[in-house]
Amino acid sequence: MGDLSLRELARAIGTSHRMLIYHFGSKEQLLVSIVEENEKAQRDSLLGAFASGETSATEILRLAWSKLADPSMWPSERLFFELYGQALQNREGTTSFLGGIVSSWIEPASELMSELGVAPDLAKAQARLNLAVMRGLLLDLLATHDTQGTREALELFVAMLER
Repeated sequence: MGDLSLRELARAIGTSHRMLIYHFGSKEQLLVSIVEENEKAQRDSLLGAFASGETSATEILRLAWSKLADPSMWPSERLFFELYGQALQNREGTTSFLGGIVSSWIEPASELMSELGVAPDLAKAQARLNLAVMRGLLLDLLATHDTQGTREALELFVAMLER
């Protein structure tokens, strides 16, 4: 996506680049909006499954991994990491991405863990660790395509949590 021009992107989706600039300000801000919406949909889906009471915290991790590890998701995930890297480098139009990229997951996850009886300070640390492990394994998967190895690592992490 980094090499795709806004004009090419607009043409591909059937609109004009001026309309995209009007609504988003820049190509980078458009891509940030897309990734943020994808993240929100994933978060709502997983937290909704957890809130239903039919799914445990470790089952949520497995469910999340099964969705994330699907090769059909890889283009979106590569875009996520591409924007993350650009935001860390202070690339214009991407820095807003950092604002909630961690807290948007940690806050609701730690609240749910607290409801399960986990001490609030521990719940927040556990939510951060879960997020870091999932993102780290996802980056590993995207780099190596080692689905078996990353799945085994996830299962090891889940087993440690279950103990």
